[in-house]
Amino acid sequence: MALFVLAFAVSSCGLPRPGPNKREIFAGSVQKQGNAYIVSVNDRVVQATESAPNVGFNGKFLKAGRLGTDTIRAGDILIVTIYENVEDGLLGTAGAPSSLTELQVDQTGHIFVPYAGRVRAAGNTPEALRQVITRKLDTQTPDPQVIVARSAGDGSTVSIVGSAGQGVFPIKASTRTLSTMIAAAGGVTTDPENTRVTVIRGQHKGTVWLEDLYQSNKQDISLRPNDRILIQEDKRRFTALGATGSQSLVEFPAPTMSAIEAIAFLGGLNSSLADPTGIFIFRDETAEYANRVLGRDDFKTSKRFAYVLDLTEPTGVFLGRDFQIRDGDTIYVTEAPYVQWTKTLSILTSSIGTASTVSSATSGLTGG
Repeated sequence: MALFVLAFAVSSCGLPRPGPNKREIFAGSVQKQGNAYIVSVNDRVVQATESAPNVGFNGKFLKAGRLGTDTIRAGDILIVTIYENVEDGLLGTAGAPSSLTELQVDQTGHIFVPYAGRVRAAGNTPEALRQVITRKLDTQTPDPQVIVARSAGDGSTVSIVGSAGQGVFPIKASTRTLSTMIAAAGGVTTDPENTRVTVIRGQHKGTVWLEDLYQSNKQDISLRPNDRILIQEDKRRFTALGATGSQSLVEFPAPTMSAIEAIAFLGGLNSSLADPTGIFIFRDETAEYANRVLGRDDFKTSKRFAYVLDLTEPTGVFLGRDFQIRDGDTIYVTEAPYVQWTKTLSILTSSIGTASTVSSATSGLTGG
């Protein structure tokens, strides 16, 4: 009886532990005047939470057709070569070409050609512009022969920043899509499975996983001049606490991760400490998902949720496999109820052993 009283006294003093137990977490529920909704994970909850926004381009990006590489735009560089049929030509001698190199199309879309004047170039193909220049020169020199070549310039470029060859790159016939432009820029230096590509086009932004970009032609969008491309390793994180193999801030090792995969990635449950009936995923849910999970429609702001997994249930592992972890989640595994009692007994046993040793030593000194 004395031992039981002593054990109770020791346990009530507050032995070290990694955090609250299951009973204390449930005490903080909204149903008990707390501020968190505690929800047991089941098939309905899995379905209600699995529709988190997917990574991928929306219709504004997907419906953009490929640029015609022959269309001249402001900022492009043109090379105009002119052959004349007279000895004393406007620009040179008969049979000898006169080349006007690196004529940049100005911001209004025009170039200047001697004796032809200011010519509208933007919006034309090189062939159409050739005909325009030919007609303008034909009134001043007989039967001029004109060649127009286009090189993508400042008006047909994209900028790339991140884990690839960074810089400004022209949109050419071979680099009109996102995947070909990334390849032309030197590829990526990060793990392709965990790399995200973001395209910023004016006020619109879209993001795709690099692997999805190469696996699906649908996501390989056509580029537009002045697109900004950001390539970076995924930085989403979740926190692991409690009776797991590791307690830390963890970066997502893959585009998606289930609760079971997250626990396995941490080293599994600590078999000496963990309570498999008390695995919690703490999350701030938006009003949309809070309403969906609870079957309501009156929430207007985000709410705190604690999802509970019980791996001892017949379908517990399946539910844990289907429940997806999100950026910012906290996974907390409670200690099994007997752990505190085991710690108490350990302290008592240690104390009794120490007292016995001291008693023996004292008896030896006194000759008793």
